[in-house]
Amino acid sequence: MIRTHEELQAYLEADRIALKRSGKAPRLYDEVWRFQRLLRKVEFLLNTMGQRGPFGLLRHKLLSFALHRQAVRCGFEIPPNTCGPGLSIAHRGTIIIHPEARVGSNCRLHVDVVIGTRPGPEERVPVIGDNCYIGPGAKIFGDIVLGNNIVVGANSVVNRSFPEGHMTIAGAPAQKVSDTASDEYIIATRKRTTT
Repeated sequence: MIRTHEELQAYLEADRIALKRSGKAPRLYDEVWRFQRLLRKVEFLLNTMGQRGPFGLLRHKLLSFALHRQAVRCGFEIPPNTCGPGLSIAHRGTIIIHPEARVGSNCRLHVDVVIGTRPGPEERVPVIGDNCYIGPGAKIFGDIVLGNNIVVGANSVVNRSFPEGHMTIAGAPAQKVSDTASDEYIIATRKRTTT
């Protein structure tokens, strides 16, 4: 959770690196980076609401409105305080995350990802570790834990826990398919090659 200006700047910088963007601000048509910057600013204002006074409340309302418009434009339903620093959204397209789900730092999300609840009287949501790659069309739901450095294959349906991490899971229902961790897929953890 972002509670100080320093944490806000650290989150913004981690997101910029994960998205492989240069410069301080998004270009005119960089919808994803614009969304992520608004998301982080809304998180900061939401978490420090009691310290901000009436102008902080007004700024929070205005930025929340801008975030909503940008979310509709991009097709995202990602509530504040669900994703850690270094979030990398591959491109515009439907991504839905339940407000109580938790996604760790340096995670990459692709189009048509759903992270939600299992139907029932109690809403139980996933907890996803750090450095995870979630492929296009993946559905992750229920009271499950995905450990660090997991790759979730395209169109997978994950309905059970893989807390040990450091593997690739795929299929419907998902199962371990290899010991390949997410290091090659996550920009923040990728090794630089020299030529």
